[in-house]
Amino acid sequence: MVARFMMARTLTMRLHFLSHLDYQIIPSLKACAERDPMFLVAGSVRPYQELLPSGSGLSLLHHLTSDEDHAFMKRLTSCTSSQQVLRLLRSYPLLSGAAAASILHRLADFEHDATCGLWKPQILLSDAGLNKLCQTLEHDSDRLEDEVLVKALLGCTRLYLDPQSRLVLRLVFESQKRLNLERLSVEALCGLSRALFALEGPNSSMIKQAMCQLQNKDTAQWNMAELVAAYCMLATGLGEDGCYLELLNEMNSQSLRLVQQMGPGAISEILGALFKLRHKQALPLVIALCKQAVHHVQNFADSELTVVLSALMHYGHSDHFLVEALERHVPKVAFTTDAETVTKVMQFFRRWRILSPPVFNTVAESFVYRAEEYSTWQVSQQIAALGVLGYLPPDAGRLFRKVESILHARFSQFQPRALLDLLYACTLLQRYPLNFVSKVFSPYFMQQLQGEEGSGIDHRVLAQLTQLYMTVKLECPFYDGPRLSQKFRVKSFLASGQSLETPVEPNFYNAVKSALVDLLGAQSYFASKVLTPYCYTLDIEIKLDEEGYVLPASHTDEVHKRIALCIDGSKRFAANAETLLGKEAIKQRHLRILGYEVVQISYYEFEKLKDKKEVVEYLHKKIFPHSYRLSW
Repeated sequence: MVARFMMARTLTMRLHFLSHLDYQIIPSLKACAERDPMFLVAGSVRPYQELLPSGSGLSLLHHLTSDEDHAFMKRLTSCTSSQQVLRLLRSYPLLSGAAAASILHRLADFEHDATCGLWKPQILLSDAGLNKLCQTLEHDSDRLEDEVLVKALLGCTRLYLDPQSRLVLRLVFESQKRLNLERLSVEALCGLSRALFALEGPNSSMIKQAMCQLQNKDTAQWNMAELVAAYCMLATGLGEDGCYLELLNEMNSQSLRLVQQMGPGAISEILGALFKLRHKQALPLVIALCKQAVHHVQNFADSELTVVLSALMHYGHSDHFLVEALERHVPKVAFTTDAETVTKVMQFFRRWRILSPPVFNTVAESFVYRAEEYSTWQVSQQIAALGVLGYLPPDAGRLFRKVESILHARFSQFQPRALLDLLYACTLLQRYPLNFVSKVFSPYFMQQLQGEEGSGIDHRVLAQLTQLYMTVKLECPFYDGPRLSQKFRVKSFLASGQSLETPVEPNFYNAVKSALVDLLGAQSYFASKVLTPYCYTLDIEIKLDEEGYVLPASHTDEVHKRIALCIDGSKRFAANAETLLGKEAIKQRHLRILGYEVVQISYYEFEKLKDKKEVVEYLHKKIFPHSYRLSW
C-alpha cells in the first residue's frame, strides 16, 4: 500500500513539472566533444505558441493507412541529411505516431554523424516543424501505442532533450502508467529500459521494474525482433559487469535455435552486442552467427559488415567460407564501400594471416584513388596489412607514390603509433621513405611517442624502432640522417606477446634437432636458439671453418662461415599460402646481408618426409648441397 502511494506521489510530482517547463535540448558530454561548440550554448526552444501559426490545431497524429505510412517511411529512409528530414516533415501535415517517433530517430542518426548533421544546432533547435512535432507528441502521449510511446522517448534521449523538459517528463509519466499495468511487450520493455538508462542511469527504479518484468517472460518464446531488442538494450550499458547474465545466457540459447532464420541486420546487432558486452560464454553462438553471415556478406550494409568483422576478430574466430565470400564481394565494392569497412576487411585478413591477391590488389588500386578521404589511421592500417603478409600488389609503384604524397601532405596529422606502423610496413615491403624515417628518430618524435604511450613505451614499439633503424642502416647504406638513441633500442626482437619474430614450433624444432644429431654426429656441433648481436634469434646455428668442416658450437676462433637454420613452421607463413610473413622475410634478408648463410627448413617440405632417414637426407641436401654425406 505504501509502495503504491509513493509511486502515485512520484507520478504527481512529474506531472506538476510539466506545466512549468519548456523544452530544452542539451548535449551529452560525448556530443559536446564531437560537435560544434554552439551546442554548449544552445538555449531553450521558444514556446510553441510563438512558433505555430495562429489558430493551428495541436493534434497532428492520425491513423494513416498502411500504404500512406509506408510511403512516408520510404521517403524518410531515403533522406541523407537533417535538412532533408526537416523539409520532409514540413511537407506532411498529417503523420501517424510511429512516423513522428521515426523522425526523431532519423534526425538523431544524422546528428550523431558529423558528415550529415546540420553543424548549426540552433537551426535544429528552433525549427518550427520539429517543435510542432514535439508538442504534438506531448499532447497525444496517452493515445500512442506502447511501442510508439517508448520509441518516441528513446528518440528524445538520442537527441539529448533535457530530461526535465515537458515532453520527456510527459512520456516518462505515460510510460510509468503502462509499466504498472504489466502489459508491455518485450520490445517495449527493452526500449523503455534503454531510454531510462540514458536519462537516469542503471539505478533507476523504473529500470528495475521493467527488467523484473522482462526476466519473468519466457525467452524460449521470443522472436527475432525481441531478441535483437534485448541484446541492444543490454549492450547500451545495462549488461556491463555481468549484470543480467542469466538472462543473457537464456537469450543466447534462443538465438542458437533461431540463427538460421537471421538476416544481416540481426546478425550484426547480436554480434555487435556480444562484442560490447565482452561475453566470454558466447563462442558457440558466435560460431553459428559466423556461418550464417557467410550467406549474407553481399547483403550487409557497410556498418553492419564492419561490426561483424570486429566481433569475429575479438572472439578469435574465422571461417574458410566467410573468407571466400569476402574475396568474391570486396573486389566488387572496394571503390565505393565506406573507408572504415575497407580498413576492417584488411585488418581481418591481417589478423588471420590470409593472403588474398583479389582483395589486396583491388584495395591497393582503390587506395590510389581514394586515399584522400581516408583518415591517417585508416591509411596506416591498410598498408600495415600488406606489410604483415609481405605482399606487393602488381602496381606497387603507384601505391607507394600515393603513400608518399599522403605523408607529405598530412605528416603532422599522423598519431605517432600510426606513423610508425606505416613506415615499418613500408620497410617490410622493401620501400624506404627515408625523408620521413629520419623524423621518427628525432627526439621530438620520441617525446610524442612517450606521451601517447603514457606509462613507458612497450617492447613491441621499441622493437619496431630498432628494426626500422637496422633496416635503414643495412639496406640504405647511403642514409646519413639522425640515429636512434641507444636507450630506445632493444637487444632481442623475440619477446612474449606480440613479437617481431615468430617463436619456433617445439615439435618441429625437436624433430629437426634429432635428425641433426644423426647428421652431424653430436649435438655439440650446433647451437640452438642463439641470440645474435643484431637482435635476431637463430633457431639453429652451425659454424664452418675455411675448408668447410663443421666446428663445435663453442668454437669462437677460425669461424669462416655461419649457417642459420630457419625452422619455419606454419605460423611463419600466410595461413593459406606458402609465402613467408613480412617479418620473417625481413629477418632472413637481414641475416644474409650480415653474412649468414640462411637455410630454410619449411614445414610444407618437411611434412612430406616419411621417416627419419628421409629427414636426415633432406637436411644434408639443404645444409651441404655440394658435399657427400658419410655414414656415422
